[in-house]
Amino acid sequence: MRNVRIGDYLVEQGLISQEQLEKVLEAQKESSGSKRFGDLVVELGFMSEVNFAKALAGKLRVQYVDLDNIEINTEAVQKVPEALAKKHTVIAINIQGKRLTVATDDPINFIILEDIKVSTGMDTVPVLATKSAINKAIGKCYSMQNVDSVLDSVSSLGGDLGEMSSEDADSKDRVESAPIVKLATTIIENSYRADATDIHIEPFKTYTRIRIRVNGDLVELMNISSAVHSALTTRLKLISGMNIAEKRVPQDGRFTQVVDGTTLDVRVSSLPMVSGEKIVIRILSTGQIALRKITDLGMSDYNYQLFESMLRVPQGVVLVTGPTGSGKTTTLYAALGEIAKPNVNVVTVEDPVEKNIDGINQVQVNTKAGMTFAAALRSILRQDPDIVMIGEMRDSETADIAIRAAITGHLVLSTLHTNDAASTVVRLVDMGVAPYMVATSLIGVIAQRLVKVLCPKCKTPRYSTEEENQLMGIDSSIQIYDPCGCPECNNTGYRGRTAIHEIIHCSTNVRTIIAANGTKEEIEAVAKANGTKLLRENVSELVQIGQTSITELIRTTYTV
Repeated sequence: MRNVRIGDYLVEQGLISQEQLEKVLEAQKESSGSKRFGDLVVELGFMSEVNFAKALAGKLRVQYVDLDNIEINTEAVQKVPEALAKKHTVIAINIQGKRLTVATDDPINFIILEDIKVSTGMDTVPVLATKSAINKAIGKCYSMQNVDSVLDSVSSLGGDLGEMSSEDADSKDRVESAPIVKLATTIIENSYRADATDIHIEPFKTYTRIRIRVNGDLVELMNISSAVHSALTTRLKLISGMNIAEKRVPQDGRFTQVVDGTTLDVRVSSLPMVSGEKIVIRILSTGQIALRKITDLGMSDYNYQLFESMLRVPQGVVLVTGPTGSGKTTTLYAALGEIAKPNVNVVTVEDPVEKNIDGINQVQVNTKAGMTFAAALRSILRQDPDIVMIGEMRDSETADIAIRAAITGHLVLSTLHTNDAASTVVRLVDMGVAPYMVATSLIGVIAQRLVKVLCPKCKTPRYSTEEENQLMGIDSSIQIYDPCGCPECNNTGYRGRTAIHEIIHCSTNVRTIIAANGTKEEIEAVAKANGTKLLRENVSELVQIGQTSITELIRTTYTV
């Protein structure tokens, strides 16, 4: 078994085809052996990184570990110096007597194991993990030591921080090691490692509070002295291309930063407050865009089939709706990834462009320059598009052009802010689009929300009450789970989020109601008869299988 090459082994196991194997070997030849087989299989999209790691572990008969879901022993981590861990992409995860268990993505590389053995004086036992998971774990496990040292160096300097002399500015190394620069970098690194989507830097009279949004909730990261605030905002404004002299008006900017091997696209917004400027940073990871497929959106099999059949329709409008931060753009990008083939012209109009995708023409809205959604759309329709994606239907003019584009034979994808799928149709009519045009052009509507997933380690079971049974639409009490809180989930009781969906497919009887200017209730009743599962039904299914809590059901779908 060990003598079989990994490529042949993958073909034997039916994980890739012979044709795909040849493509990978060809690519390896072109890179003159500088890229490893596993990296190329993942890069070309034939296998996910996790699946390849599991297959390799099976072939080498080494244990595979999922670093995101195991407890890493801090004593073991400290045995291996950070520089060595980064050099070889390894992390020590457990220690038993004189044996150190080390996670690596290359378990047959004896040089690495020898290096660690010499450094630690312990026997090393290799286990296999993915490269990205190891990088993330290195970042997480060694970073907290860095934060304390950075904060100490910042506070020891007091107010004398932001002013760098011209000689300092010339020396890149000196700038990178300046305490305030380190602090700005550390805040973003730690927020990304905590899976945060936003960072809020809020100035108050005596201190500055830094909070991060994790799973939709704001969590305090740290407090720093107000003396540091002005230097920190200056640094962030400088790297994101804002005017550092202007402190009286709001500004926007963006920059990129590499954290644990992933390039982050970071958007920055400043707003003048009473005690200084408040900075909000949105973290978008550009590296992950290729990995998010339609199948990764957390749809139930039934909804997934409905969504897929909607994307097969050659022309019309597909709308994704929901409140801000409910993952609408992610769903749209996943849909684009599915239908953007080399033989079609895909153009998007966005404000702002959230993620840059190869092979797709993306237009940035610029209202000051007169480049509005409507103006951009008009020009795009003269650019021979097959598929048009509009970031958001904000006004009646945009909606009207989009609907007309769909009628003239284009596939249009867009988002709207409404509470459920049925009210989207009513909103379009409300925006001034004629009901018969909505009826003829609309393919379907997807309403979605994000619900938090219970931490598998600490969720506590109990039986549901009568009131909860009513909310879930069931007759008898069943076992459900409540969040508890443990070190694994930062004492929140939840780990990660998943989406719930409500999909209305515009079949003939739905179109008839829309054309007759039907109400939200009438459209919903017909859609339910056609098999649409409402948001409440979707989330109550998740509660019943123990994936989320009744609190989340009430938070996302409660109506009076």
